[in-house]
Amino acid sequence: MNFKTFENLREQGLIDDESWNRIEHRHQNPLISIHWELRTLFYLGVTLLTTGLGILVYKNIDTIGHQFILLFIAAVSAGSFTYCFKHKKPFATTRVQSPSTLFDYVLLLGTISLLTFVGYLQFHYNVFGNNYGLATFIPMLGLFYLAYIFDHLGILGMAIVNLALWMGVSVTPKQLLSAGTFNSGATIYTYLSLGILLISGSILSNKFNFKRHFAFSYLHYGVNVAFISLLAGYFYYYSYLGISLLWMLGISVLATYIYIDAYRQKSFYLILLVVLYSYIAVGSLIVRFFIGLGGELGAIMLLLITLIVSAILIINFLIKINRQLKAS
Repeated sequence: MNFKTFENLREQGLIDDESWNRIEHRHQNPLISIHWELRTLFYLGVTLLTTGLGILVYKNIDTIGHQFILLFIAAVSAGSFTYCFKHKKPFATTRVQSPSTLFDYVLLLGTISLLTFVGYLQFHYNVFGNNYGLATFIPMLGLFYLAYIFDHLGILGMAIVNLALWMGVSVTPKQLLSAGTFNSGATIYTYLSLGILLISGSILSNKFNFKRHFAFSYLHYGVNVAFISLLAGYFYYYSYLGISLLWMLGISVLATYIYIDAYRQKSFYLILLVVLYSYIAVGSLIVRFFIGLGGELGAIMLLLITLIVSAILIINFLIKINRQLKAS
């Protein structure tokens, strides 16, 4: 509320005394938003509920019985989805706003309960046998359906993770780097396929204007996975100069495409990813060149100076790009 505007209207005699008193009282006692407080309480409520149910099941598994636990989890999931389908807005290919904050967390509770139900069935009753691909494929389809029908980015992220599990990989960059799973060409190609698939999902979302706001989620995971797999391919074939340079060429092609698209979208985050991964790639080539010169002290010092200077240039470049994006 622009209080000065009301003061000017008061001076012009356009606001009577009674209305002015109400406006002045409202200005002196403004309303306080509790939006984030409510969201936090709902989030804690879902977290505490699922945690409490897990502890209850763990401590009383022998007396409660597996059938009762499965029935209870199914009832929670069914009840949550019944509420969500009853109160959801009509489906649209564009963004659909959630009816309420409560709706989001009931949907989240139903989704977690559904995954728990399927996981419990497989763990205790082994309903899918040794076909673990089917055990992840079915929940993946369900999550993608729920993400699109309810227009929920959080569930979309869970669906992407299940897609990665179905393919036998992980999409979290930290896990990619720490798990040490880049020990075979087949694994690297699987990661690369996943990255390309997710980037393609982003492209198709934008091209056909079908849930375009989902495009960034696909691109976020896809870019990280694709760059890491390409770098892994370069180092895996490091001893084969020609093949390793082909992987480096793939990095340059991907970096060029993502940079152009990020600049068009004015996404500094994507530009930052491109610059960081490109810096790692170019830095590895520089290190490889200086290693070829031998281990002389002069070559090592020149390498350190090169890396320091390039890091400074990269920082200046990012600052300049950020200013350009804000100004445009």
